[in-house]
Amino acid sequence: MISGVVLLAVFAWLELRVAHPLLPLRVVLDRTRGGSFLAVFVLGMGMFSIFLFLTYYLEASIGYSPIEAGLSFLPMVGGIVASSTTVPSLLLPKVGPKIVVSAGFLVSASGMALLTRLTLDSGYVADIMPGMILLGLGIGAVMTTAFQGATAGVHHEDAGVPSALINTSQQVGGSISTALLTTVASSAATDYLSSHKPGALTVAQAGVESYTATLAWGAGIFVVGAVLTAFPMPNSALTPSEGEPVIAH
Repeated sequence: MISGVVLLAVFAWLELRVAHPLLPLRVVLDRTRGGSFLAVFVLGMGMFSIFLFLTYYLEASIGYSPIEAGLSFLPMVGGIVASSTTVPSLLLPKVGPKIVVSAGFLVSASGMALLTRLTLDSGYVADIMPGMILLGLGIGAVMTTAFQGATAGVHHEDAGVPSALINTSQQVGGSISTALLTTVASSAATDYLSSHKPGALTVAQAGVESYTATLAWGAGIFVVGAVLTAFPMPNSALTPSEGEPVIAH
């Protein structure tokens, strides 16, 4: 980790001094774009706990088939579609990107918090679907606003940088959470097994404990994201990026 921080500092130092930087720091240091990259990074971290560990729960704990587990995510997809198609036109111009992103993270965190209450006897409609809908609504709001903010006001010569960086932010966030949340899940299962009598039911419940522990961490990550993105991101209107200059003859 220390070596990674050192290498990142060296990279930033070089980018400030070369004539044609790979990553112009003016793109990142803009408050709107910087807050958007941070939002996507946090979103990538939190979403890992949803797709991986919730799938484990659906298949291993309550016996869904792979197809049933995939179909069970449709309410979340519907929430993402609903918020991503309405928030940019209805909410974003009125309240600004800071409020939309922070509120979106909190809505997602509330959905994740609902899912931490899952048990071996949980039902889909009453216990799983409400949390998924809230997750979808929050994720859609954060994602569409962050993607708009990442490219807002970008000069045409920098057009490719924000698009590449926002995809990288999501992938890096997911990679970090892979190690973090897998460790959390393993520790939660081990702690439960060590404190209860051996048996098939204990093993099954240990699995649930591991999954809900990662969902609790995911909720916490989203809450932290709501706070972190509120500081750098201004609440001003998003300006469109510059198009490629037209050459007239």
